[in-house]
Amino acid sequence: MTIDAGRNPHPIYFAGAFATGGLLTFMVHLNGELARYGSPLFSSWTAHGTGMVAAVILLLLVHRRRRPKPERGLRAPLWAYFGGLSGAATVMLTSTTVNSPLGLSGTLALGLAGQVVFSVAADSWGLFGLQKRHPDTRDIAALGLVVAGAALIILFGRGAV
Repeated sequence: MTIDAGRNPHPIYFAGAFATGGLLTFMVHLNGELARYGSPLFSSWTAHGTGMVAAVILLLLVHRRRRPKPERGLRAPLWAYFGGLSGAATVMLTSTTVNSPLGLSGTLALGLAGQVVFSVAADSWGLFGLQKRHPDTRDIAALGLVVAGAALIILFGRGAV
């Protein structure tokens, strides 16, 4: 896929990303409630435990279909297995910050700003095997708007301290 084709994706991708954002907000809220009545570690264990149960059920349902066996010798790089660690840390940190003066909107605003900053850096430096893509003026402007929006929510939002 070329960079120009990547800038004009199918509308279903926008809808999926928007729905994922809504689910992420709901998940952070639920994990925050679990942390309030338990601890951030309990929240993370519960979220990942129920996710594992759901994944096992899904695998059992999908496994019934006959699928070709993958080629041997294809292995994921070692760093790809650290996604679970970052996921557990993310659940614990968001469970803690959502119950702080930041609240749900401040937590998600800073999380979004962090995601955008890190993804621009990852694209720019070609991290994790990504093709190097240097940010252009639009990328920097979007980055600035996201960070400014996060600052507005935190400094001047309803939950501002």
